Amino acid sequence: MLFPTIDFAIFFAVVYTVQWILNPYPGPWKAFMIAASYYFYAWWDWRFILLLAASTAIAQVGGRLVNQASGLRRRVTLWTTLALLVGLLAWFKYFGFVAVNLDNSLHYLGLGRPLPLLAITLPVGISFFTFMAISYVVDIHRGVLKPARAIDTAVYLSFFPHLVAGPIVRGTELLPQIRRRRDGLHVDYVEACWLIVAGLAKKVVLSSYLSTYVVNPVFADPKQHSAPEVLFAIYGYAVQIYADFSGYTDIAIGIALLMGFQFPQNFRRPYAAVSLQDFWRRWHITLSFWLRDYLYIPLGGNRGSELRISLNIIVTMLLGGLWHGAAWTFVAWGLYHGIGQVIGRQRRRRRAALGLPPDPGGRGRVALARFVTFQAVCLGWLFFRADTLGTVWAMLGRLVTGWGAASPLVTPLAVAAIGAGIGSQYLPDDWLVRVKAAFADRRPVLQGGILGLLLLAITTLGPQGVAPFIYYRF
Repeated sequence: MLFPTIDFAIFFAVVYTVQWILNPYPGPWKAFMIAASYYFYAWWDWRFILLLAASTAIAQVGGRLVNQASGLRRRVTLWTTLALLVGLLAWFKYFGFVAVNLDNSLHYLGLGRPLPLLAITLPVGISFFTFMAISYVVDIHRGVLKPARAIDTAVYLSFFPHLVAGPIVRGTELLPQIRRRRDGLHVDYVEACWLIVAGLAKKVVLSSYLSTYVVNPVFADPKQHSAPEVLFAIYGYAVQIYADFSGYTDIAIGIALLMGFQFPQNFRRPYAAVSLQDFWRRWHITLSFWLRDYLYIPLGGNRGSELRISLNIIVTMLLGGLWHGAAWTFVAWGLYHGIGQVIGRQRRRRRAALGLPPDPGGRGRVALARFVTFQAVCLGWLFFRADTLGTVWAMLGRLVTGWGAASPLVTPLAVAAIGAGIGSQYLPDDWLVRVKAAFADRRPVLQGGILGLLLLAITTLGPQGVAPFIYYRF
């Protein structure tokens, strides 16, 4: 069930009404929320709910056993639980990738093709709820979280606003909100409506336009397009994926807020970053912090020699790339960002040795750092978007040889769309605050009219039908 659809609008209207009616009654509210969330997830394929239920059961039982055990038994229980959770993810997401590559290697060595190649359907959002289940169990092991009741864990992992594409909400953030009664009179409806409308505009209008008229045609056959078109497709994809994913996050956070829940921020103007490290503090923030706390630090983090620290960074980003998808393009993307972060770390160390701040100061140097970082991020997006590494090399080749050819895709509207997506990263904070304050000061009837006009504009400008969000497939 996609957020920008009539089906979801009807679903949410019912869920929103019933959940506030049941709000004074914790048991019925939780039971209803689990049923609604499982119905939401079953919309794609009812069989997927069995996987969600299995992950929930493993996390719940494993978390309790970890909490009760001590010493070696505690560690063994932890690793067994994590192995089961990761095993489910690996089977559905990586078995085909590993089997195909291993089978090709055996064939290359003259050993035939002995491995069974199964067509396994990838469940929507499996990476997100698996990571949440892992953080739940690990936090219990670390002593920062107590095991929750089974019904609370089920609500936590299945809660539909974050279920299929995040943000990755930790148990320490969401479980306390599930346990307490919410106050419908103190919900920030203005902020929630703003987030939902902004998210719809980014997804339905900006992302859909760029993917349909700029990005998809070029990536499908780069050799048939000029260098300016290839360049615009790369920049267009940078804006598309930001508008698509941050749009989903805005809608998810807004929906949760209407229901009385606070989700963590997931984006903070990523294309205004001054380095790749700064970019990852701003892009998919909940994943970045998850990788830091549950992978990078356990690997050793900043402890040890520079070689070991560099290796920790590269392994973390490499696995982060593989988390996004089972393909060599994602491996290359993760490796690219890992190497980039290592280079950035060495640069910051040299600046520190000279008594300079880690990042440049002054408007000119900051602007240059932002420009260079954005180009580096866009080069990485080329690997992320391409179906194969061959497409990457073809795109890069056309950037060298494709000048002088006609560029019909480089239209004023495409330029405006890309410019708007990048330019929005530099709007002053106080401008947004003033706009929200002005909207909040209007009477409810006028607020409703404004929202209605905005939704009408989004519906009018958007294409017929809405494609799934990009991060649904991760």
